[in-house]
Amino acid sequence: MQNRYELVIDSTADITPEWAKDWGIKTVIPFMVTVDGKDYMNYLDEREISTKTFYDLLRAGKTGSTTQITQFRYMEAWEPILKEGKDILYLCLSGALSKSYEQSLIAVRELKQKYPEREIISIDSKSASLGEALLVYHTARARNEGKTLAETAEYALGIIPRILHWIMADDLNHLRRGGRVSGAAAFVGTMLKIKPILTVYGDGRLVPVHKARGHNKAFEYILSRMEAHKADPKPVIAIAHSDSLELAQQLMDMINEKYGRCEFLVNNIGPVIGAHTGPGTVAAVFLGDGRLNHA
Repeated sequence: MQNRYELVIDSTADITPEWAKDWGIKTVIPFMVTVDGKDYMNYLDEREISTKTFYDLLRAGKTGSTTQITQFRYMEAWEPILKEGKDILYLCLSGALSKSYEQSLIAVRELKQKYPEREIISIDSKSASLGEALLVYHTARARNEGKTLAETAEYALGIIPRILHWIMADDLNHLRRGGRVSGAAAFVGTMLKIKPILTVYGDGRLVPVHKARGHNKAFEYILSRMEAHKADPKPVIAIAHSDSLELAQQLMDMINEKYGRCEFLVNNIGPVIGAHTGPGTVAAVFLGDGRLNHA
């Protein structure tokens, strides 16, 4: 029977509860974030910590960190679905950013032994935050159109290389803590209002590729990348931001001016990814001609 499977995601996709309902996503596995020594589960409904509170803590000088989830968390989330007689298609945070994908594969092997008649497919999205969300959006549409599990998985794998992330980081100190820029570069860059531009490579790594001076230049560069990579603004462009809606709106205004009125998926970068990017980050994610694999 078609569609006897569930599309499962994790909270690093940063979708809203409304999107989950509209797209038919019933299971969202929460990841954990630690802020100022206290652990919080990152649920879509923000029951343990709100995104606003999280970024306020970072602005106050608190530090955030994350840990991968284990095979046991996956097994706990997936087993009730398997017991219902359903198969599973799971879209995971980039394996280049977290070991969680490896843990999901261990869980697949364990559960396949227990439920040999069931199919479980775990896909490395090679994406994060609203890059994941854009993949979920398109994959859910394919599923809801009646594609089988195998057809939907093939579709997802085909679209991943076309999901392009272009990201402006505002707080260099968070990139310094993550090892992406040196302490000296963070200090000088902050003084000069340098905004690093990062992208996600084909293998799912997050890599700085450009420096712009100020928000306007950063956004102009992102628009130039959209043009260079033959951005497809239809049906949607995803705009992610770290509690920086005004900056996100500025970027959307610039995109609308270039492409005409576009439909956007707009949401905060959640605490798990935000712990590494910091407040003030803004990203545009869209379908294009293919990701970079090297500078």
